[in-house]
Amino acid sequence: MERSKEDFCIVGIDLGGTNMKIGVLDSEGKTLSFLTAPTFVERGGDDATHRMADNVHQAIKEAGISEDRVARIGLASAGTLDIPTGMLIRPSNLPGWDFFPIRDKLAEYSGIPVTFSHDGAAAAFAEYWVGAGKQEAALILLTLGTGVGCGIILEGKPWDGIHSHGGESGHNLIDISENARWCKCGKRGHLEAYASATGVANRTVEMIEAELKSSLSDRVRNAPRRVAVPKMVYEEAENGDPLALQIVEETARYLAYGIVSIIHTIDPSCILIGGAMTFGGRKSSVGQMFLKKVKEETCSRIFLHLAKRIRFDFADLGGDAGYIGAAGIARMDVLK
Repeated sequence: MERSKEDFCIVGIDLGGTNMKIGVLDSEGKTLSFLTAPTFVERGGDDATHRMADNVHQAIKEAGISEDRVARIGLASAGTLDIPTGMLIRPSNLPGWDFFPIRDKLAEYSGIPVTFSHDGAAAAFAEYWVGAGKQEAALILLTLGTGVGCGIILEGKPWDGIHSHGGESGHNLIDISENARWCKCGKRGHLEAYASATGVANRTVEMIEAELKSSLSDRVRNAPRRVAVPKMVYEEAENGDPLALQIVEETARYLAYGIVSIIHTIDPSCILIGGAMTFGGRKSSVGQMFLKKVKEETCSRIFLHLAKRIRFDFADLGGDAGYIGAAGIARMDVLK
């Protein structure tokens, strides 16, 4: 029986290695309630899934709706997945959860059917559904954080690939030299090794150690953790530091190398950039310069016909995109 767009709600879950984000949304993408809970990875997948189910029911209660209005749960996770079987394979951010049938366990414990998706695809779908890429014909979202995530939306649907590995574009090869940087996956030359926050931190530290003059020098040397370095780069770039600006521009160029391959493979209408490391995004002069440089470096390397037609922009939804998109993908299953 076909449902009207007014008579059901969906729960969206973004499962991370530290926290799980859970939101209840109406069928048009409005969040009715939201909560977070610790994942407690060390306790294992079954324990986490039991708590996830409990939190789903708590979120429904907080939304002020009856449980029978919830048609489905959308669950998004990082890691290597087998989406058709609903299984985590070897998720790097969930150690010890190998080959865990999380989709079916959550459905069992919650009493609600579950749609399973990759977190990159979910974030991209959120931007397509209610964000910066609303109703784009074909959209690519690249998220810059510890790694480089990617989601692909084609004709209104997430593209997961045949083996659930579609959108692993952070592992596009951009450097074939023998001394190319190591990616955290154990291979050399991948985009993630250059354009992620980790890559920016590593490149910055190397430049400081080479005694290049910069206002970054003392801050980076005294930084308690390398994870803080990209924010320092952004702040010093805002202050006009030449080395910091150079690092931002180089990051844009490396990102463009990866985007070129995606464009010539997917032929999208829109490229969005999101994640924790956007150098201030559209509200910052450095962020605007970063996006402009990404576009220029990309367009100089692709067919002119494409360069004139593809829109480049920042994503809108930030850290909420995962649970919103997970719910949106589940919504498609409800409406089938």
